[in-house]
Amino acid sequence: MSTRKASDGGERPIESRDQLVQPMQDGEKPPAAWRIGTEHEKLVFKKADKHAPSYDEPGGIRDILMSMRQFGWEPVEENGKVIAMSGDDGTISLEPAGQLELSGQPLENLHQTCAETGRHLQQCKIVGEEHGVGFLGLGMWPDKTRAELPIMPKGRYDIMLRHMPRVGDLGLDMMLRTCTIQVNLDYASEACMAKKFRTSLALQPLATALFANSPFTEGKPNGFLSYRSHIWSDTDPHRTGMLPFVFEDGFGYERYVDYMLDVPMYFVFRDGKYIDASGQSFRDFLKGELPALPGELPMPSDWWDHLSTAFPEVRLKSFLEMRGADGGPWNRICALPAFWVGILYDQTALDASWDLVKDWTMEEREELRNAVPRMALDAPIPGGRKLRDLAGEVLAIADRGLVSRARLNDAGDSEAGFLEPLHEIVKSGKVPAQRLLDKFNGPWGGDISRVYEESF
Repeated sequence: MSTRKASDGGERPIESRDQLVQPMQDGEKPPAAWRIGTEHEKLVFKKADKHAPSYDEPGGIRDILMSMRQFGWEPVEENGKVIAMSGDDGTISLEPAGQLELSGQPLENLHQTCAETGRHLQQCKIVGEEHGVGFLGLGMWPDKTRAELPIMPKGRYDIMLRHMPRVGDLGLDMMLRTCTIQVNLDYASEACMAKKFRTSLALQPLATALFANSPFTEGKPNGFLSYRSHIWSDTDPHRTGMLPFVFEDGFGYERYVDYMLDVPMYFVFRDGKYIDASGQSFRDFLKGELPALPGELPMPSDWWDHLSTAFPEVRLKSFLEMRGADGGPWNRICALPAFWVGILYDQTALDASWDLVKDWTMEEREELRNAVPRMALDAPIPGGRKLRDLAGEVLAIADRGLVSRARLNDAGDSEAGFLEPLHEIVKSGKVPAQRLLDKFNGPWGGDISRVYEESF
């Protein structure tokens, strides 16, 4: 989840709708300035007994964070508690149950992105050895109940944990038990944003299928290949989903602002504390009528905070966030940005990708989104085919897009090599979750503890 964007201290209240559109407009960049931001989460466990460490216990989450100082990371505090580490490679932050997330820097190419990932995971390994800790690259805790998981000391999480059960049955699972990989990408203009948004939203179920990696719940197969993706379907209908309006004529920044104004609030941040505004309206806030802060008007930083509290399959802030993938190991952390950069950062590839899906109806898009968590690449798509058939076509487009970008490393390699794990998945016909199930039903003999051997 997002680390909040700090105020510059000299803010003035929002006075016009133009200020609500401003973050999206500010994201516009010429293609030469487009960057790649990758975020990836991992599950943390104590090697001795596989429990999820609490924040304060010896060798727990706080100690893990503080041990990162040996690599140049500096602590970020909230109410006297270290809740993140800031450094040259971005921010290491805490998810609600102690999942560790690296929010990487905006980088120029995938070689840099994968090097950043490699550095972080190597640092995690070193710190893990110091504290008897391991890390799992999965989309969901394979064996833990909610009650077995700790809660991290972040104010926004207290509010969300109280609110989630009011609006869905699986929101607490989303917060406490899941992990994801995300990619943040740029656009040149409003029209460029709209086409990238539509294309990536239509193809997000394909990413979910290729990265499906959460087939277990509380020690047993759960009937899904990406249970993490299924969880989002019953988390909060006001702030999740496929956003049909994105595919409507005239979609742009203004329409997304309208959507966000309809998304109920979670909180307001004042004087270092989170004030519970769950279920309240940002429209009322703009009129000075927010029950949580009567008479006050929102600041630009309040709007930025609010933009971070919607969780659709693709999210717009001052960049586009791809949100469909389960957590995974190093090579798939590198593969996800390769997939999306190959499609979205080359105009020919973007046009070809959109051509594949532009004629689908909204009903067909929703049906695919709903089928993928169980069926992955076997999900049906329009035209009487399966998603695996489309996967090969899209990967070929992404491959050509990366070759066309011609971002080479010192050895002369293009970025296309980072797609290899996905080519292998399509060739084999088995997504990561199916490989785990094969092991569970075969050599593991139904012993879920063997999954910890899959750690980074």
